[in-house]
Amino acid sequence: MAPRKSAKPKKSAQYYAKNPKAKAKKKAYDTKYHKSAKRKKYRADLQKERVRRGIAGKGGNDVSHKKGGGYTVESPSKNRARNRGKR
Repeated sequence: MAPRKSAKPKKSAQYYAKNPKAKAKKKAYDTKYHKSAKRKKYRADLQKERVRRGIAGKGGNDVSHKKGGGYTVESPSKNRARNRGKR
């Protein structure tokens, strides 16, 4: 499911909307990055853990990697806000 369009997009979204060449370059980079074996393994590991815990395909919380190894279940907003500037 594609994300909904925002009524007031943030600066980076506005930039890519106005600069199609930059948007194409970013899309090419993202495609290459997410096709890598390392990224595929990362996603597969998280999905395998979701299946093991019986929460795969049900929406809800994310399974994420912990710093010392292992997995934890947390809300998507907490997981996806990590390593991002305050808003």
